[in-house]
Amino acid sequence: MVEYIVLKSYFRLDDIPAGVFRPMQPLPILWSFRRCPYAMRARLAIRASGQKVALREILLRAKPAPFLARSSKGTVPVLDTGNQVIAESRDIMLWALSRNDPKGWLDMPDNGHSLIDQCDGPFKRALDHTKYAVRFPDLDPETERARAMDFLRDLNKRLTATRHLTGPRATLADMAILPFVRQFANIDRAWFAAQSLDPLNRWLDDFLHSDDFEGVMTKYSPWQVGQDQVLFG
Repeated sequence: MVEYIVLKSYFRLDDIPAGVFRPMQPLPILWSFRRCPYAMRARLAIRASGQKVALREILLRAKPAPFLARSSKGTVPVLDTGNQVIAESRDIMLWALSRNDPKGWLDMPDNGHSLIDQCDGPFKRALDHTKYAVRFPDLDPETERARAMDFLRDLNKRLTATRHLTGPRATLADMAILPFVRQFANIDRAWFAAQSLDPLNRWLDDFLHSDDFEGVMTKYSPWQVGQDQVLFG
């Protein structure tokens, strides 16, 4: 900061040659929770894009006030770019990949977006009704699990013909949906493994053993005011 003040007193910033001095811009801040599938897919896209952010891990049972000031719903992920606050995981994915998309995740057929819509709507509702059945005493968890399986069987059928959801390589559809399939499978791993979904299980296992997954699942201590910045991306 001292150098910046001294230099500014002698030069206009536009006169400073590239590579000699540039004032640092604050990084976007990503509020996240490691196991949340919404936050997971946001981190996947940010990591793939190479965009650097300051990651702030939170505990959902003890949400810090600065996070709540940025999240009207109190849910993760939230990205604060300094100019805007993005509070939807899919929008964060698009924000990151629109800046840099070296893996071509945005290059996918239109039906990929339809699959994400189904995941985020009917499938996620059925998943929650199954995983958190105690919160929905008026619903039958077995009926809800069957509804979730309808979506997974459709994915399994697609994966019988091709290695990924929209073709031979992973796209936004795969990376936006995989964290939720993982969450559903983890409700009862033994039951899930017995459902004759071999192509789907192969697709999920490939993801769980990938550098993409490993790179977004590092454990961080919950953020506290005054701590050192955690760089991610």
